[in-house]
Amino acid sequence: MADERFLVTGALGCIGAWVVRNLVREGVPVTIFDPGGSLHRLRLIMSDDELNALPIIGSDISDLAAVESAVKDSGATRIIHLAGLQVPMCKADPALGARVNVVGTVNVFEAAKRAGINHVVYASSIAVYGLSEDYPEGALAHDAALKPRTHYGVYKQANEGTARIYWLDEGISSIGLRPYIVYGPGRDQGLTSAPTKAMLAAASGEPYHIAYGGRSMYQYADDTARIFIRAARAAAQNAEAYNLRGSVVRMSDIVAAIERAVPGIAGQITFDDKQLPFPEEMEDKTLMSLLGDLAYTSLDEGVAETIRIFQHAIAAGHLRVN
Repeated sequence: MADERFLVTGALGCIGAWVVRNLVREGVPVTIFDPGGSLHRLRLIMSDDELNALPIIGSDISDLAAVESAVKDSGATRIIHLAGLQVPMCKADPALGARVNVVGTVNVFEAAKRAGINHVVYASSIAVYGLSEDYPEGALAHDAALKPRTHYGVYKQANEGTARIYWLDEGISSIGLRPYIVYGPGRDQGLTSAPTKAMLAAASGEPYHIAYGGRSMYQYADDTARIFIRAARAAAQNAEAYNLRGSVVRMSDIVAAIERAVPGIAGQITFDDKQLPFPEEMEDKTLMSLLGDLAYTSLDEGVAETIRIFQHAIAAGHLRVN
């Protein structure tokens, strides 16, 4: 691994920021490929010195020439592809969503092929699955039927198919990872970012209401990033997509963990006990058979660390709740 160099697309997002932080603190060269925007997620978890040393290529993932140039200029030997538009953006503009999420993924694989990179790791999603009633009870297997109900989910399913074809036609192996509810510093967009926003509110002593509840699976952002990095280093001999696991808990458990971290906020974090319509949990045994045991941060530890990071950023004047 002494000569490895990473290119991370979508590195200004939540998971991407944690991937970059982990690689930088390993001393591994990493280049960011992102169309541009705020560095606020990186600033939450990295020092100014670390940020100032980061090469950033601001360009469009849907432009093959730009992606190919980024791979070449970065000298990348490993690619972690996280760039993509989320569910609301894909719904509002399906054509743009398809260009970024589907064409962008094709471009990453094509650029890898042209550069002689024979392994790609990319973000899929639980959105490739259907509703909870579409499946038997228990943890969802990684090879359960794909029944996406959003443009975003369809695009992610297409990306899993793209990966399979590049393996069959070009011998490029890949690992797709399907996170569910990622939480932690940097998670500030989308419906399921609400638990993290509640942690931010608690860090500043403010009340917060979460618009859903029930039982779901939560993955700490740092854990998720580390699994992406391990997957990028894995000796895969196929093109498979895998579920992640994490903490399978109720929203009441999330609130209790917040209150343990900030006792003075007790009673001020509330939620609607409405179950999300997706499967409650997924198995990760198949992924562990490839990567080995996966260490997931406990809910209490993840919530406490998130709040500590937020409190530090608030005290330093780098972050506001509203």
